[in-house]
Parts: sequence; structure tokens; C-alpha cells
Amino acid sequence: MISAILDVGIILSIFSVFNFILSIILKRNDVADVGWGIGFVLVCIYSMVQFVVTPLTVIFYAMVITWGSRLAIHIGIRNSKKTEDFRYRQWRDDWRNTFYWRSFLQVYLLQMAILLIVALPILVLGVYTTEEQISIWHWIIAAPWLIGFLWESIADYQLAQFKTKRVGKIMSSGLWQFSRHPNYFGEVVMWWALFLYVFITHQVYYLLVSPLLLTYLLLRVSGIPMLEEKYKNDMEYRKYAGSVPAIWPLKRLINVLNKCRR
Repeated sequence: MISAILDVGIILSIFSVFNFILSIILKRNDVADVGWGIGFVLVCIYSMVQFVVTPLTVIFYAMVITWGSRLAIHIGIRNSKKTEDFRYRQWRDDWRNTFYWRSFLQVYLLQMAILLIVALPILVLGVYTTEEQISIWHWIIAAPWLIGFLWESIADYQLAQFKTKRVGKIMSSGLWQFSRHPNYFGEVVMWWALFLYVFITHQVYYLLVSPLLLTYLLLRVSGIPMLEEKYKNDMEYRKYAGSVPAIWPLKRLINVLNKCRR
């Protein structure tokens, strides 16, 4: 396992250097956002080449690669239609003379270190799987992964269409009526499902760090907090935030279902 972590650490370090150089050429640091999904695809490719491949692992790799590829393509297309993401522009202004080395360390290298931790279920499944059969529980766990994947994909599509049509400033319809960040909700659901898929096969308790870290980052660090900060003085958004939860959609879903029954 340690050997696999070291191998993938080297691969991701090289990938971070490539992304950093590309960001200098393109003069935009949101290259890192595209690299996030691609990084997980690279880990899956490494595992498929390095370890035994079974139906159990194929299904898992397919889920991760499908998610990572879709996310990278979506963000790549989105970024091509606009200027550098506001979060990276802010860092560019704040860091000034230290911008390049801080970008490499605090954006690209740190991102790949986090990715390595979140991707632990991929490596554990590859290292420890021999000929385990797929159980009914694996299929059951694949269901919430699919829900999370569709939830994130549909939310991203709805937001992209909203921005294209320019029908308003705040997206509050579709899945965005149930929570302010439905794409993040989908991603959290997916990674907890991926963790459970591996955990029921190999009871490795330290794998909990993967979904916990991802959930913490999205809810408390680089996901929701930075976006909420951007709109904190927008009265329309504050009104929207006052009635719609940040990420968990259950309460709003129940309210909508109750209204439909009436």
C-alpha cells in the first residue's frame, strides 16, 4: 500500500508541475479546477495497470472515471467562455511578487496532496482486491452514487443554461430551488458512496478520511464559504439564502412534495 501511495504521489507531483506550467502559458490558475477531475482518472488508470482487475474494481473505476471526466470537461468548457475564476484572480492580486511560487505550492502541489488523500479508496480497492465477487450491497451502494452523479451533472447543466440565457442574476430554479449548492451536494453523496463501496469489501477504517476531507473542504473551506462570501452583500442572494439551505435539500424536497399532494 505504501508503495502504491508513493507511486501515485510521484505521478500527481509531475501532473501538478504540468498544470502549473500550463497555467503560466494560459495566464489563468483555474487550470487547477480542470486538473482535479483528471487527477482521479490518472489514479484509476494507475490502479488498472498495476493491480488485478476484476468486475468489482471495473465498476468502481468506471464510476470514478465517469465522474472525473465529466467534471473536467464541464469545467474546461465553462472556463473557456469566461475570464479566470474570481477566487484565483483575488489570489493573483493578493500574492503579487510571490504569486508564482505560492501558486505552485498552495494551489497545484497542495491540490494534488489533497487529491491523493481523497483517492485512497481507489488505491485500497486495487491493492487488496483479489477475486472478491460483487454482492447485492455493491449494487445498492451504486444507487446513491448514481443519484449524486446525476444531481451534480443536472445542477451544472441547469446553471450553465441559466448563465447562457442571462435571465437573471441568481439561479433559484430546478435543483437550485432545493439547495444553494446542489452540485456540491451531489459530489458529497458520490464520495460517501464510493467510500462505502470499498469499505464493505475491505474494512479499512482510515478510508473515512477520504469522504470526511472532501466534505469538510466543500462545506468549510474552498467550496461554499468562498462562493457565499462573493455574494454576501447582494440583497437578492441574501433573500434566496434566507429560504434555501446551503447544501442539504431534504427539507425543501419534503415541502415541495407536500405541496404537490395538496
